[in-house]
Amino acid sequence: MLVLHAVWSLPDFAEQAVGLAAMTLVLGLVARPVLDFRVRRWAPTVLIGAGIFVIWIVPDLLFPNYRHSPLFENVVLGTARNPLSEAARRDPAVLAMRMLRAAVIVPVAEELFWRGWMMRWMIDADFRRVPLGAYTTTSFWTVALLFAAEHGPYWDVGLAAGIIFNLWMVRTKSLGDLILAHAITNGCLSAYVIAAGKWEYWL
Repeated sequence: MLVLHAVWSLPDFAEQAVGLAAMTLVLGLVARPVLDFRVRRWAPTVLIGAGIFVIWIVPDLLFPNYRHSPLFENVVLGTARNPLSEAARRDPAVLAMRMLRAAVIVPVAEELFWRGWMMRWMIDADFRRVPLGAYTTTSFWTVALLFAAEHGPYWDVGLAAGIIFNLWMVRTKSLGDLILAHAITNGCLSAYVIAAGKWEYWL
């Protein structure tokens, strides 16, 4: 989807609709047999999700130019920029789809990939033999670092989030708890993006 976007730009509504539909379809067709939304620890999971949201925005609130140093914005990491057009920012349907993708679809996809698969695959290529939440130093820190790298100029808060999410998976051994925590973080962040006009958080 990212490669296609770079070479073939769709109108705002179509781009959000296609992205949301494609991700939902893939998860429904491919991942459905392994999805488990049971939450074992509701209260701490919600608090963790909200806490990571706070960690995400605090550096920029305390230090307004913090994100624009070469440590965060460079040719490797990219820049924290507004990904939405002026028209998209005024379109409730576009914003609703973007928020739905961030708060519902992305948490499922990312938790399946990072903590449902990669943390286990790094322990044993036949990852199905490895229980959720299994810990090795290599798998834990590799996933945390790659999760940080995925977030480009927000790698520092991405690293903090990756470490906390990894720890919570080791503790709960529950995909449902991780999906909920991630959904709370992304939902809060999406609401903040729209309310405060901090569009750059939607990289």
